Amino acid sequence: MRLSIERVLPHYGEDHPAHGYVLGCHAFALEETGDLAAAEAVGRRAVAHSPDDAWGIHAVAHVYEMRGEREHGIAWLTGRPQGWAHCNNFRYHMWWHLALMHLDRGEIDEVLALYDSRVRHEHTDDYRDISNGASLLARLEIEGVDVGERWHELAEISTGRTEDDCLVFADLHYMLSLVGDRREEAVEKLLRQLKQRGARGQSDMDTVTASAGVQSAEALHAYQHGNYGAAFRGLAAARPNLQRVGGSHAQRDVFEQIMIEAAMRAGLLDDARTLLDERLERRGGRDGFASRRLAMLAEALNDAGNSSTEVFPATATP
Repeated sequence: MRLSIERVLPHYGEDHPAHGYVLGCHAFALEETGDLAAAEAVGRRAVAHSPDDAWGIHAVAHVYEMRGEREHGIAWLTGRPQGWAHCNNFRYHMWWHLALMHLDRGEIDEVLALYDSRVRHEHTDDYRDISNGASLLARLEIEGVDVGERWHELAEISTGRTEDDCLVFADLHYMLSLVGDRREEAVEKLLRQLKQRGARGQSDMDTVTASAGVQSAEALHAYQHGNYGAAFRGLAAARPNLQRVGGSHAQRDVFEQIMIEAAMRAGLLDDARTLLDERLERRGGRDGFASRRLAMLAEALNDAGNSSTEVFPATATP
């Protein structure tokens, strides 16, 4: 993506009407390839040139997410609603980003309000909209929030998508929805479909399914049933290839959070601490999820007399 945009950038000078929009695309590609400073600078230039460039606004929001700068991110998004209010379902995704930043600050009421009034106010069936809702509910449940019946409408749509045989990124979010609503029959159907696709080996997506999709889906199922060790091992095995399923770093982050939570609940505290330390370092020490869990680890180990056994019992509610 980055190379394709950089090849055409010279043809979109400042006098070109699409200049700002191309910069917005370039900013997102820079962020996804790890050049956060350049991504922020280019994204800001994009928005300055074209204030209605939602992709440029989105790219800078991603930068703040990756750096754990939630206050900057909230101010950035709420300060330019006119830049993305005109979008189609992409606006739901922008609200999702805002909800993530409030969640990182532990502002649960605000997150639930955004979910109900913005992210899933309209029960659309686009897989990208489903992924917004499913990943946000999964993150809330990891934080111990009772999300009520919110899984139900996502699972209703996902039940009809178990044989789409299309995109692994979509399938994994359908799986999140199905396990969230305890749709066991549909879960088994989707797992069979993924295994058949992975064994088929006829396309790039078949290869991605075999290398990351099946293990991730099985891990999500194991997590639902309280088999946290299996859930951790499955997601850890899929992790090196997970980027190939699609989506952004921010979108795939839900699977890392579930993996870490599974490690903690399985009593694999050294693994959990290593992942949390790495996560906190990547975000410059600013990550609510990692900070809260490291504090939980320290408190639990202290209470257990520095024992790393059964600190988070495997019978904990998923």
